[in-house]
Amino acid sequence: MSSSAEIILTGRDLTIEQVVAVARPPEGSPAGPALTLAPEAVRRMKASRAVIEELVAAGDVVYGVTTGFGDLATRTIAPEESGRLQTNLLVSHAVGVGPPLDREVVRAMLLLRANTLALGHSGCRVAIVERLLDFLRLDIHPVVPAQGSVGASGDLAPLAHLALPLIGRGRLESDGRVRPAADVLREAKLDPLRLEAKEGLALLNGTQMMSAIGALVLHDAERLLGTASAVAAMSIEAALGTDVPFAAAYQAARPHPGQAAVAAELRHLLRDSELIRSHHGTAHKVQDPYSLRCVPQVHGAVRDAIHYLRGVLQIEINAATDNPLVFPAGDAADPAALATGGGRVVSGGNFHGEPVAIALDLAKIALSELASISERRTALLIDGRFSGLPHFLAEEAGLNSGMMLVQYTAASLVSENKVLAHPASVDSIPTSANQEDHVSMGATAARQAREILGNAEHVVALELLCAAQGLDFRVADEGPRPGVGVAEAHRMVRERIEHLDSDRDLGPDIEAAVGLVRSSLLADLARQRPGA
Repeated sequence: MSSSAEIILTGRDLTIEQVVAVARPPEGSPAGPALTLAPEAVRRMKASRAVIEELVAAGDVVYGVTTGFGDLATRTIAPEESGRLQTNLLVSHAVGVGPPLDREVVRAMLLLRANTLALGHSGCRVAIVERLLDFLRLDIHPVVPAQGSVGASGDLAPLAHLALPLIGRGRLESDGRVRPAADVLREAKLDPLRLEAKEGLALLNGTQMMSAIGALVLHDAERLLGTASAVAAMSIEAALGTDVPFAAAYQAARPHPGQAAVAAELRHLLRDSELIRSHHGTAHKVQDPYSLRCVPQVHGAVRDAIHYLRGVLQIEINAATDNPLVFPAGDAADPAALATGGGRVVSGGNFHGEPVAIALDLAKIALSELASISERRTALLIDGRFSGLPHFLAEEAGLNSGMMLVQYTAASLVSENKVLAHPASVDSIPTSANQEDHVSMGATAARQAREILGNAEHVVALELLCAAQGLDFRVADEGPRPGVGVAEAHRMVRERIEHLDSDRDLGPDIEAAVGLVRSSLLADLARQRPGA
C-alpha cells in the first residue's frame, strides 16, 4: 500500500500507474515518488538469503550458485569462488548493442527489478534492492543498450548492463552526462557492491526490459484510445456522418466490451449535435463508409487487445521471474510439493518471456489497426468528391495543395507499421549450445510496440488536423453546431493551431497536434460520459 507521494514495495501489488509515475517523474522532482521496501519484503528476502548461504556452506550443487550457467551447468564451482562467479556473470553478459534505452525505460526497469527481488524468491541480500532504489532516488541511471535480448532467460544482456554499475562497472547517466559508473558512484558517496552467491543471477534473470517498455506502451496506448475516439467523432461530424450506428441498443446486439465502451464515448462526444440532426433526414448517403460507421467495432477490438496486455503486465510486474527460485521453510508455497532439493531451491522457466511477448505482439497488431482506420478517415476528409468539402481541405485548391501530403505521411506510417506488426514471438533462435532451445523475442516485440505506438500517435494527430480543418468549413457563424464534445475538441485544436488559409510549413502544426494527442486532454473529453 502507498500514497501518491510514496511507494512501498512488497513485490506483490505494484501497479502500472506507479511504474509510470516512477519512470516519468514530474518536472522539478527528478527522483519521483519516494520508494521504500516493506518490512515483510525485507523479512522474506532475509529468509531466502539464509537458504542460499546454507546451501553454499554445505557444498550442495545448485544451478547458478555452485555451478556454471546455461550449457555450463555441469561445471561445479568451489564455494570460495561463488562471488567471483556472479561478477563474471554480469561482465560476460553485458554485450548489448544499439542505441541506449530512454531514461524513462531504464527507470522503469530499475523499479521492476527491485520489485521482483522484493518477493523474496531470488536469494539476494536486501542491500541489492536498496542500491537499485538508490539509483532512482539519486536520479542516476545505467546506460543500457536496446538490442541483444532474445527474451528467454529473460532480458539477460540489457539486465546485465542495468546491474553492472552496482559493482562499479559499466556507465551511468547523471545530470545529462554519461560517465564511468565508478566516477558517478564516488561522487554520490556510494561504495560499489561486492556480489555474493546467487546475486548476479538474481539481477539478470527476468523480463524487466520487455515489461518496462510494455508498461509505458500500455499507459500511452490507453490514452491514445480515448484520444482516437475524440478525433474520430470530429471526423464523423466533418464528413457529415451519422450517429445512428452508435446507438446503445444496436451495440448491445454484439456486446464486446471494447465496442460498447467506444460507442458510449462517441455518443457522449456527439451529444446535442445540431450538425448531425441537420442532415439526418437527407439522402446524401445511404450508409457511411466503414471507417466512420465501424469505429466502435474497430477501435473496440483494439481496446480489448490493450486490456489483455494490461492483465498480462499487471501479473508480470509482480511476479518472480528469476531462476532458480528459493522457497524458505514456512513460505506460502508448500516445500514438500516441490520436486528437487527438498523443495527449497527449484530450477524452472519463470524467466521465459512468452506471456509478455505474445501480449505485446497482439498490442502491435491492434495499434497498427487503430492507425490504419485513422488514415482512412483522413483520406475521406481530403477527398472532396466524397466529403463535399473543398478538395484536400484547401482554400483556393489548385493554387494551394492544402492537406494533400498529410495523407501521404499517414499512409507511409501505416505501411511501416504493417512490417513492424509482424509477430516477434513466432520466431525462435536457440542459444547456449541448444540448452535454451526456444526463446520468446519479447524484447523485440516491446521495442516494436513502442515504435508502432509512436507512429499511431502521429497518424491520429494528422487526422486531427484534417478533421479540425473540415469542421472549420462546416461550422459557419450562424450554422448548426457540432456535438458538445466535438466542439470542445475543435476549440482545443484552434487554441494551438490556426486554420490553414493558404499553404504553409505544416511541421509546427503537426508537432502541436502530436502534443495535443499525447496530452490526455482529448482522451479526458471522450471519457467524461456520465450515464452513457
